[in-house]
Amino acid sequence: MEKSDGRQAGVAEETFTTQADAETWLGENWRGLREEGIDQVTLLDGDSAVYGPMSLHDPE
Repeated sequence: MEKSDGRQAGVAEETFTTQADAETWLGENWRGLREEGIDQVTLLDGDSAVYGPMSLHDPE
């Protein structure tokens, strides 16, 4: 998880058995993350990025 300027804002303690489970969790929790000051997230598989960073802000 990152701030919009790329500074690390922490790592979620959540782990998932499938990418679909991770995406579902993010879909259910992105608003709360944004309220905590998280601007973007990256989905990881171990140390490898699956995709991201993804913005948690509404598209303009």
